[in-house]
Amino acid sequence: MYQFRLNALGFSLLLVASTAANSTPAYPASELQPGGETTVQVPRNAKAFSHPSALLSDNEQMMFTLGRSLFKKIWVSAPASTKASDGLGPLFNSRSCLRCHTNNGRGHAPDTRQADYNAVSMLLRLSIPAATDQHSQALNSGQSGVIPEPTYGTQLQDFSIQGIPAEGRLNLSYDEIPFSFADGETLTLRNPSYSITDLNYGPLHPDTLFSARIAPQMIGLGLLEAISDEDILTGEDPDDLNNDGISGKANRVWDIDRQVTTIGRFGWKAGHPTIKQQNNSAFHEDIGISTRMYPAGSGGCTEQQTLCREAPDGNSPHLDNVEASDAVVSALELYIQHLAVPARSNNLEPAVTEGREQFYALGCNACHRPSYITAADAPEGRAKQKIWPYTDLLLHDMGEGLADHRPEFNADGREWRTPPLWGIGLTQATSGHTHFLHDGRARSLTEAILWHGGEALAARNSFTQLNKLQRDALIAFLESL
Repeated sequence: MYQFRLNALGFSLLLVASTAANSTPAYPASELQPGGETTVQVPRNAKAFSHPSALLSDNEQMMFTLGRSLFKKIWVSAPASTKASDGLGPLFNSRSCLRCHTNNGRGHAPDTRQADYNAVSMLLRLSIPAATDQHSQALNSGQSGVIPEPTYGTQLQDFSIQGIPAEGRLNLSYDEIPFSFADGETLTLRNPSYSITDLNYGPLHPDTLFSARIAPQMIGLGLLEAISDEDILTGEDPDDLNNDGISGKANRVWDIDRQVTTIGRFGWKAGHPTIKQQNNSAFHEDIGISTRMYPAGSGGCTEQQTLCREAPDGNSPHLDNVEASDAVVSALELYIQHLAVPARSNNLEPAVTEGREQFYALGCNACHRPSYITAADAPEGRAKQKIWPYTDLLLHDMGEGLADHRPEFNADGREWRTPPLWGIGLTQATSGHTHFLHDGRARSLTEAILWHGGEALAARNSFTQLNKLQRDALIAFLESL
């Protein structure tokens, strides 16, 4: 059994005053339409994240519908009579996109109360530190973000097709950490521990690095893609030259299509530059489906996994000699680019208004940048939109408590991309749970805030000094987004 443990909180519980000097800006009308003109007025129910942009043309609506069907598609192993749907695996984490992103919402940590739980919608990333000159050259070239674990690759795949052993089983347990607010209210925080059992292809490298990730929600990604690089880079301050305690930086990653290094936007550590690349990577690693960007028909099978590599694939001359053709990839890309952000709710309630004031007073907006205007040269329907995603798309040191100690391109083992907050109040409705942070350890937004460390420590500590009404107001504001 391979066991590894994430660090406990690892930050000071000293109560310090917030260093933020931000005053709360006026409440503009545009803030109530977080996706700009693409925003949709829809019921805040399970399907709230499943609607297309309000600006889609009729032709794009048809392609959106096709993309939705591909998002839901259940892939099967090859050979099969359904040639357009075969090629699953041989090793995989899920049979469809929808299985991880239920209702286009966020994934969840496994329910450890069930004896036979599995890790669907949670992935375990794997890599090793550079150990050879070749490894160092791969990282220094900028074309590789990590060095794969030699036998198991960059991701533990805990499902497989018939006749092929899965890689192993992810096991999860928690320690409960008691916490008390300044006013005496108490709660507990879950500190996760993971173990890997039933490894079917031999031992892991002794220096293997691990990182658990749940699937993120899907709305508004096309709008984030439409923000100009220059606008994102204005927020960089890696050396904290303005002495505000915030030193965000963009990840620099490899763009496979353009064959250049560019800024990353997507993934928990901003490891992909475009939705297309993120989608193709998920096809390859999560489902084991080949595309022209990732053409290996055996998905994530490594050289050591002989049976896996010898299994039949679904590559077809009628599908660009891969399992998911360019047409499939394009339709799925359009679908994900145009999943609309729902309008705000309860935005003028007194508690929400007060919570908004707390958000700025605590300095949360220093990383969760409220708004942008998308680039003028972005594709039609996404250009020149005033949007309110509440993210700077930059990497920040979040402290030892959330550290995974697994670098990815320029992101170190304590850094994470600021996740967007729009739609976060719909997590229960769309996903059926309230699991937050990259590994789903937080069972509420309050717990998620309390795990903030590093650059967010001052804001987090100031939050602990608020009285219950003030804390509840901040949560009400977040839930209105």
